[in-house]
Amino acid sequence: MVKITEEDSKYQHLEKMSTQELLENINAEDQTVAFAVKKTISQIETLVNIIVQNMKNGGRLFYLGAGTSGRLGILDASECPPTFGISADWVVGLIAGGDTAIRNAVENAEDDKEMAWKDLAKYQINEKDIIIGIAASGTTPYVIHGLRDAQKNGIVTGCITCNLESPLAGAADFPIEVIVGPEFITGSSRMKAGTAQKMVLNMISTSVMIQLGRVEGNKMVDMRLSNDKLWERGINIIQNEIGISRIDAKALLEKYGSVRKAIEYFDK
Repeated sequence: MVKITEEDSKYQHLEKMSTQELLENINAEDQTVAFAVKKTISQIETLVNIIVQNMKNGGRLFYLGAGTSGRLGILDASECPPTFGISADWVVGLIAGGDTAIRNAVENAEDDKEMAWKDLAKYQINEKDIIIGIAASGTTPYVIHGLRDAQKNGIVTGCITCNLESPLAGAADFPIEVIVGPEFITGSSRMKAGTAQKMVLNMISTSVMIQLGRVEGNKMVDMRLSNDKLWERGINIIQNEIGISRIDAKALLEKYGSVRKAIEYFDK
C-alpha cells in the first residue's frame, strides 16, 4: 500500500509564512475534505444499513481507535446519549491505552495486538454488535487485530481509514476509505484525516439514530435536558410543535421531563 497520509505536504517553508498565509492555506486544504467524504457515501450507506439492522436486533456500536482516531470515536460515542437520549452502552468508544490515553499519549499502546479484544471482552461483546475500527493510516496494530479477532468471533466489522488498500481495510467487512491527500504539515493526520473521520462519524451516528426513531421531524425530541439551554430548546420545540403558550409548554416539560413524552401526552 502507499501511505498517502505520510506523503510530503504540497507546501514548503511553513515557518516563513505569515499568519494569514498559514490560515488561508490550511483552509484551502480543509475545503477538499468534504469532497473526499462525498466520494465514500455509498460505502457509508452500506455500513449504516448494517448498523441499523443490528441495533434493531439488540446490538451495540463500538468504535475502536488509537490516538486522535480513538479520541474522535470517544467524542462521537459520548455525544450520542445527550443528543438522542440513548443509554451510554448503545454506542461505545474505546481507545488504545484506556481512558488515560484520552488526554495523554500512552507509550506503545497502539502497537499492542491483543489489548483491543481484551477491551472489547469487558463489554461481553457478541455477534449482535458491530465494531468500527478508526485509523487514518490503516496500519495501527491495536485496531487491525481488534477487528480480526472480532471477525473470528462472528462480529461484523467496519472501518474508517484515509489510505487505500490498507491492512485495516482488509480486516473490515465494510471499509470506508476517505482519501484526503497529503496533510498541510506532513504526516499530521489530526488535520484533514481527522476532520474527515469526524465527518464520517457524524454521518454514521446521526443517520443511524434517525432511523432508530430518535428524531421526530428534524427535532431532538429525546435529548437529555441537562442544562438551561436544552430546557429552553425543549420548551420551544413543544410550543412550536403543538401550538401552545410558552407557559403551558414549560409546564408540560417540567411534568414529563421529556420533549417526546410531553408532545405524546398532548396528542392523546
